[in-house]
Amino acid sequence: MMKRNVTIIYYSDLSLELKYESVCFPQNENGRVVISEEFKKGKSIIAVCDGEVNILNKTGDRADNEDKA
Repeated sequence: MMKRNVTIIYYSDLSLELKYESVCFPQNENGRVVISEEFKKGKSIIAVCDGEVNILNKTGDRADNEDKA
């Protein structure tokens, strides 16, 4: 099985903060990434992006920074 580098955007069950992580998972013959149950545990996955994605801004970042100013 081939492996594919992806960035997964998710919410943790413990926080409302949007999080992301770049990881490598196997991909099946249809090209879909097979995400392990261990990785999924405690997460609500929002999106799976191809390759390593550098997210510059996410929901709440600006509001949080304005509160500190």
